[in-house]
Amino acid sequence: MGQVTDLDTFSALLAPEGQELLTALRDHDPADDLTVATRLRRSHPAPLVSAALGQARLRQRAAAKFGDDARRMYFTPNGVEQSTRATVAAHRAARLAALGVRTLADLCSGIGGDALALARAGISVLAVDRDPLACAAARANAEALGLADRIEVRCADVTEVDTAGYDAVFVDPARRSGVRGGRIFDPEAYSPPLSWAVDAARTAPHAALKIAPGVPHEALPDDAETEWISDGGDVKEAVVWFGPGTRPGGRRATLLPGGATLLGAALPDPEPGPVGHYLYEPDGAVIRAHLVADVAQQIGGRLIDPTIAYITADALTPTPYATAYEITDVLPFNVKKLRALLRERGVGIAEIKKRGSAVSPEELRKKLRLEGVNSCTIILTRVAGKPSMLLGSPVRA
Repeated sequence: MGQVTDLDTFSALLAPEGQELLTALRDHDPADDLTVATRLRRSHPAPLVSAALGQARLRQRAAAKFGDDARRMYFTPNGVEQSTRATVAAHRAARLAALGVRTLADLCSGIGGDALALARAGISVLAVDRDPLACAAARANAEALGLADRIEVRCADVTEVDTAGYDAVFVDPARRSGVRGGRIFDPEAYSPPLSWAVDAARTAPHAALKIAPGVPHEALPDDAETEWISDGGDVKEAVVWFGPGTRPGGRRATLLPGGATLLGAALPDPEPGPVGHYLYEPDGAVIRAHLVADVAQQIGGRLIDPTIAYITADALTPTPYATAYEITDVLPFNVKKLRALLRERGVGIAEIKKRGSAVSPEELRKKLRLEGVNSCTIILTRVAGKPSMLLGSPVRA
């Protein structure tokens, strides 16, 4: 089934007949597309049925990012892929509101996901994008969620928009290219380039630039603070912050949904040492922000290897920035010995983690042939440069 590719078809979805179809398809199973399409085409135009089915599928995909709002929103394929997760957008909007921002220019706004979060935080938004279909979706989303009075959508080239007079600028450059939407890793290949976004940010009282979390640290501007954000343990994005209330050159890790945030102190890496009774796996945002040393200092820990982002300690110190494991065994890597040990202990359920190991967890699981009712965590890594196996279990909060 096709997707909406033109404004006329999108407008038809907003009309009563299109709304009727979208309501009918709210809970449909995509596996039944052919049967449903055949039935609906008896009483509705085929292009409209195809567009409604495509929109219904996009809404189902978008539910992971937008929750229940997705059932009322409108999407393009790129809009689903590139939109900010609602929890992350709400965090950023709350931070902007706390800085005193009341008006903001949202450049490269897409289908309006960030604009919606900003408007809900009490900020009046000018949402700008050059894609007419994305702009139409953004207007429809503002209307559908009752936020049209706080969001103005303008279809234009963001490089030609005057942002003077706004309290803040937010830029979310496109980071995908080509027909298949491959990711772009070079910040200067963003659309618009990161250098343009930085220049635009420096003209505003406050600014935030959304970038890929894997951005090289050397590409970050010295006069801005960069925040890496994870949600549920998955690193979602990095945000470059300019203006009062931020620390130039600062590196921050924020963990959602709890909201714990760590602003680094540029500490040197701790000296490595032997594996203690506990192993800590830092959150991905902490690792991306290069704040492993800060967490190690907080818990009185050390690294297990100079090149591995695992922290170890002899005592348990709770921290929101890392997952703790109680370690029972530290062994040289050997599949046969591991299989025999697990069989002896009746381990049939194992979580296999790796960092700094070339071994595939899937292949190892096949070789272990686990049987039994007990469980454990197997961590494949390096200890003091040597391939090792750590056995243990997660520390329950």
